[in-house]
Amino acid sequence: MAAATAARAGLKVALLEKFPLPRHKTCGGGTPMVMQDFLWGLAPEAMVEAQISQMRHTWNFDDPYLAAINPPDTQRSLSIWMVQRPLFDHILVKRAVEAGAELRDGLVVRSLERQTDGVLVRAETWQSATVTAGKTAFVATARYVIGADGANGIVAKVANLRPRRTIALAMEVEHPHQWGSGHPSLQPEIAHLEYNVPRGYAWAFPKADHLNVGAIVFPKQRYALPDCPKLAATLKQLIFAYLDALELSYDPDAMVFHAHPLPIWQGREPLHTSDGSILLAGDAAGLINPFFGDGILHAVKSGEIAANCLIADQPLSYSDRIHDEFAANFDAALTLSRFFYQFPGICYQYGVKNPKAARLATELICGELSFPGILDRALGRIRQATTGRLFGK
Repeated sequence: MAAATAARAGLKVALLEKFPLPRHKTCGGGTPMVMQDFLWGLAPEAMVEAQISQMRHTWNFDDPYLAAINPPDTQRSLSIWMVQRPLFDHILVKRAVEAGAELRDGLVVRSLERQTDGVLVRAETWQSATVTAGKTAFVATARYVIGADGANGIVAKVANLRPRRTIALAMEVEHPHQWGSGHPSLQPEIAHLEYNVPRGYAWAFPKADHLNVGAIVFPKQRYALPDCPKLAATLKQLIFAYLDALELSYDPDAMVFHAHPLPIWQGREPLHTSDGSILLAGDAAGLINPFFGDGILHAVKSGEIAANCLIADQPLSYSDRIHDEFAANFDAALTLSRFFYQFPGICYQYGVKNPKAARLATELICGELSFPGILDRALGRIRQATTGRLFGK
């Protein structure tokens, strides 16, 4: 998004991708339909494999509650898009190239050096079986660098930005599926969500010919790092349990698991260097919603904001503009998440199973409703339910 926006405005842009495109990207692939506002005329049909109109919630894979995103009294129809990230990302990259960006994929950025006239970037060919692997293939000085290189990217480290991070851990599998098999609730328009997960939740999202089944665990506190080996075992068992609950057959030894860190929002912090030469966007900037764990739309928005700051030659305004866009909403989401994941059973009974909950969640994901707008009411319901449980009411 940053490359396309900047190139369309006439800036000279090099878009560096580590792996040759299209490439795998670990992600559940759920994004709100408001993503269409950023597609610039691209047809959603080219990338959307399913549109979610219902959510099926469970507790310990039991006590199911099926809720419509668009109840009869709603005035505007909303949905959650299910995309395949390799296809979705590749389409957006093609759009950036059409706008004038120069794509260089299969390159690993090895170093960045801030200089008086910009940033010197060096990259090598991707480590593969080719004889050219590991050879320097790109050296250039750029006036600006936008680091959209994810949770483990090099840009933030070189720029000394976000030295401490708050990490959630997610794991998923892409399970082949033929519609009409498995549990009767498996339908292309239904997203499945399970809440009896320590400080997190599990999901089963429909795609064209498979299910994306996974789970996420949020950290106990700010800057807490996950115990990866222990959590990985827990997440695998959750995925197996979900496949069992959905009455699906599988070979546990043949399954390919994809685990990835999610740098969630941890509050306002600098997201550009003091000279404005380096900016962070997307996961590199920690723009993961701390309640839902989603990040695609926030990454797209931040990419556009970063490019517009450079187009206007105002890079030093970037952090403030990101904070204006996300901080109030994410701060409230963080407060709500601490209560929700501390008392998941009560929240399931008195929050998730509320007839309006699926609609409210979708409005939050789409940005049509803000977390500050519901925070006091939601916390009040949780406190009331908690008090009633403690005193046997």
